[in-house]
Amino acid sequence: MKLLENPPANLFFTGKGGVGKTSSSCAVAVALADKGKKVLLVSTDPASNIDEIFGQEIGSEPGPITGVSGLSALNVDPVKAAEEYREKVIGPYRGVLPDVAIASMEEQLSGACTVEIAAFDEFTKLLGDSQVTQTFDHVIFDTAPTGHTLRLLSLPTAWSGFIENTASGTTCLGPLEGMIEKKDIYAASMNALADETKTVLVLVSRPETAALNEAARTSVELGHIGVTNMSLLINGVFTATGEDDPIATALERRGSDALDAMPEALSALDRVDIPLRAKEVLGIDSLREFLSGEVAPAAEAETLAGPLPAGLEEVIDDLDKNGQGVIMTSGKGGVGKTTIAARMAVDLAARGHDVLLTTTDPAAHVAAAVGDLPERLEVDQIDPVVEVKKYRNHVMETTGAALDEDGRALLEEDLNSPCTEEIAVFQAFARTVDQARDRIVVLDTAPTGHTILLLDAAEAYHREVSRLAGDVPEAVSKLLPRLRDPDFTRVFICALAEATPVHEAADLQKDLRRAGIEPSAWIINQSLAPLDVSDPVLKARKAQESKYIAEVMKEHAKRTVLVAWRDDEEAGGAAEQERGSNAA
Repeated sequence: MKLLENPPANLFFTGKGGVGKTSSSCAVAVALADKGKKVLLVSTDPASNIDEIFGQEIGSEPGPITGVSGLSALNVDPVKAAEEYREKVIGPYRGVLPDVAIASMEEQLSGACTVEIAAFDEFTKLLGDSQVTQTFDHVIFDTAPTGHTLRLLSLPTAWSGFIENTASGTTCLGPLEGMIEKKDIYAASMNALADETKTVLVLVSRPETAALNEAARTSVELGHIGVTNMSLLINGVFTATGEDDPIATALERRGSDALDAMPEALSALDRVDIPLRAKEVLGIDSLREFLSGEVAPAAEAETLAGPLPAGLEEVIDDLDKNGQGVIMTSGKGGVGKTTIAARMAVDLAARGHDVLLTTTDPAAHVAAAVGDLPERLEVDQIDPVVEVKKYRNHVMETTGAALDEDGRALLEEDLNSPCTEEIAVFQAFARTVDQARDRIVVLDTAPTGHTILLLDAAEAYHREVSRLAGDVPEAVSKLLPRLRDPDFTRVFICALAEATPVHEAADLQKDLRRAGIEPSAWIINQSLAPLDVSDPVLKARKAQESKYIAEVMKEHAKRTVLVAWRDDEEAGGAAEQERGSNAA
């Protein structure tokens, strides 16, 4: 593995949730320690499971890993760090500003960007504090900062008087004055990230189109700020055993097609392929096997006690009775939200309902997911690029008009935040929801609870203090209470029967509940559990799904739905009914 031949002092692993960042970073850490190096593994992933992987408790200070000489690890809690960061920034204003203003600031600082900057604080301590790292040959970070955060922190204006000159006094990272004291250490850390003699960023992906596209976007983002020292790790490359299992054959072909169509931004990178494992990566032995290129089939785990959850058709039966309202699919990228939304929309239209399917995915994917359009189904494409451009132009023409050149540059970068796209698309969704009073509107990709609360808090702040950077559209004002009305809006959380997707979905559910939205059901998608498979790797993974299906049913969901894996290209579109979901 070229990555291990002559690695630099710092290795950062980044990628979409569930692609295997933690397994990859842990495996590389073990491999380097086995070569006689002293290694520190640092996890800043809120959904980190390195404790489970190593089978021991990992604390907030470097501690030795049992069974691996030379390897130490620590767990950074970015959520706790974000809470401390929020209080440090907001504390001085308590009792000074109105309560609604404080609420707006708190919500501004509740997003993913704030968690990321809090985690970046911990990166800088380790990158810049030689007392912590001087005894180690390598420091490996599980979860790297995004290009957006690094670009924002690289702008000189961020460390000037921008706060005093803006209408809102915040960016997506909150009030910038909370970061000014760390200007120099941030700059030094970013220089280390861009120095190829000191750092390599490992983009982790799966052989899936969505994950590869996300890795490519990350690559481009990082390249814009001079971080070009990257490698690519493709996790979960599947090769079928024989030709007697049509599911295995289809899965192999799908992965091969995705890799053949890999984005150009990734094709020139050093790349290593890791085969799909028959079992979870747990324990030192499995970590050593991870990079070996060999697959050892696992013994089958116990099957799920009791019957499997009902299929998607049962949910559609309930939606059929209502006849109007909003249906939203929510979940992390790569779990099949678009496909689920399309299946619901097509089936409800086929049952005689007028349905509007609004999606932000490319038209070709929607066409493939929907198949032949029923007469009563309308598909309304929302282009995030167009919506973000309109939103950016509005903010730049209002808030930006009063700023100097440096201030406009910082505001422009702030508008590159993932939050911007979510808010812009959310406003576009809002324009269609009025139609749900007399027909069904299916929204692919629901807004997070944070976005809903941010807009809600911003409205309150605007009404009382009149300092908001831009007006909240009237359509959004009407939409918020509707989203919280369970008789009008039904939210479905989509996940996979794997550790990270389930745990990230649980966090998303907490986020939605914080905004006053109770999900109608969890949909576990792309499951092998209802299928008859003979490939030994797939049989083991099918059995392995049981504990995550049980976890969802017992700990997270009031109602659980199971959707079988299928090859969409051969399935005949979304109109095909789900079959066999109750049969093992």
